[in-house]
Amino acid sequence: MERPDPSRAVPPTAGDDFHWRATSAGLTLVCRPLERLARHFFTTREWRLGTAGPDDRDAGWRDVADAMQVDPSRLARAHQVHGRAVVLRRRGGEDGGWPSLPDADILISNDLSASLAIQTADCVPLLLADGRTGAVGAAHAGWRGLAAGVPGVAVRAMHDAFGTSPSDIVAAIGPSISAEHYEVDAAVRSAFEAAGATGPQVASWFLAGGRPGHWQFDGWRSAVELLEEEGVPRASIHVAGLCTFAHRQLCSYRRDGTGAGRIAAAIRAGR
Repeated sequence: MERPDPSRAVPPTAGDDFHWRATSAGLTLVCRPLERLARHFFTTREWRLGTAGPDDRDAGWRDVADAMQVDPSRLARAHQVHGRAVVLRRRGGEDGGWPSLPDADILISNDLSASLAIQTADCVPLLLADGRTGAVGAAHAGWRGLAAGVPGVAVRAMHDAFGTSPSDIVAAIGPSISAEHYEVDAAVRSAFEAAGATGPQVASWFLAGGRPGHWQFDGWRSAVELLEEEGVPRASIHVAGLCTFAHRQLCSYRRDGTGAGRIAAAIRAGR
């Protein structure tokens, strides 16, 4: 008897503000409040990006472009380096103006003809949309990115480029590893302290662990609080609440190592 493919099992239950939607390439997770402002989704392991084979990845990104209804050449991506660099794409910019995989972890745009996409496999995928100007952003934030304040950097970049007010932003935090499954050591905690995290922030994000000198890091709470600190209303921040490590329909590097595959988070300005 053929063994069932765990990536095609019944999808896990997400937060109330999220729902699953089928596409020709596989299931996607969509945030209802964000959907009112911008086409977007988070992919699952059944997508070709969710396989380990490098030959499938270009095809997987073509699937993402197709689902976002843009030409593959208009799917803006980056070479993610766990930093806080921002790349901008403006409406009316010349075709080909976006560098090929620039070193960056934050993408912002108001170009209706292009889609932004980042990839994760435990790190926090963050999608943002400005309900007033129509600008959007996509950010990748592992613990290094959160220590560097990536959520706040993304909000400030949208303000500087497009005049976005934080109060007009709707944010969706997609599937990523939960605190329950994300044990970190003293070096990680020290990196946050060195980057300027306050005592209350450290206490909020680093939960008691099962071993001395180790903590369970809550990336979801960190991302939410960094967005709030920048002025995004808490009611406009939506957390999927899905742990990549716990659900085999999702991609987790900590669980599967080099065979983890990747989740794409994609967004496009306008509806």
